[in-house]
Amino acid sequence: MNELSLITAFMLGLLGSSHCLGMCGGISAALGMGSQSETQTQQLIRLIAYNSGRISTYGLIGALAGFIGSQLMIAPEAGLLLRVIAGLLLIAMGLYVGGWWLGLTRLEQLGAKLWRHIQPFSQKLLPVKNPSQALKLGMLWGLLPCGLVYSTLSWALAAADWGQSALLMIAFGLGTSPAMLATGFASQQVLNLLKKRGARMLAGSLIIAMGVITLWAPVSHIGHQSRNHQSEAQEQPTEKGSQTNKDTMHHH
Repeated sequence: MNELSLITAFMLGLLGSSHCLGMCGGISAALGMGSQSETQTQQLIRLIAYNSGRISTYGLIGALAGFIGSQLMIAPEAGLLLRVIAGLLLIAMGLYVGGWWLGLTRLEQLGAKLWRHIQPFSQKLLPVKNPSQALKLGMLWGLLPCGLVYSTLSWALAAADWGQSALLMIAFGLGTSPAMLATGFASQQVLNLLKKRGARMLAGSLIIAMGVITLWAPVSHIGHQSRNHQSEAQEQPTEKGSQTNKDTMHHH
């Protein structure tokens, strides 16, 4: 874990924000629409509380994923396998954001089964009238089935450390926040940019690049192991021949 990993997680959230508009944009817009007697400051406080709750949940599930990942590290090749899964999911997410392949929706459909049990609790918090309600709603909304969250969570799982994984998910959540705040205040300039086809394709391409980089370590490690095995196989006959020569000289 280093600053680069956190920046990458933040960028993943920022680049994937166009996907967030469809998932959480409606709630953010509703939180930003107060009564005429409310000031923009009060609306902003509600939005910040909602996003704080959402990011807190990301941090908690990230910590859980990191703990699970650390337990899986008992197997020697588990780390490589987790990185492969994370890389493949990031590539799938990039294809999803870019609009080239929507297969990741199947993963969201699996999470929808859990969401059906959580959604009734979120409905009780609507309409949101104070920051406390907004915070609780955000914490529940952080469990909404989302391919972008699942992709980043798989990366947090590969980190195999509860603290580092939690920080990764928090950085990711912070990356998604600008779009959510823009939605809350109906910032058309930001929203129009995120909705543009070209911007989505660029974001998707960059996320795919992140996935390829994530895959590079396992692939290079496998290649390194293969070269080591070949070197050992070549050295063994030489060592055997050398030993035979020594035995012959000793006999003479």
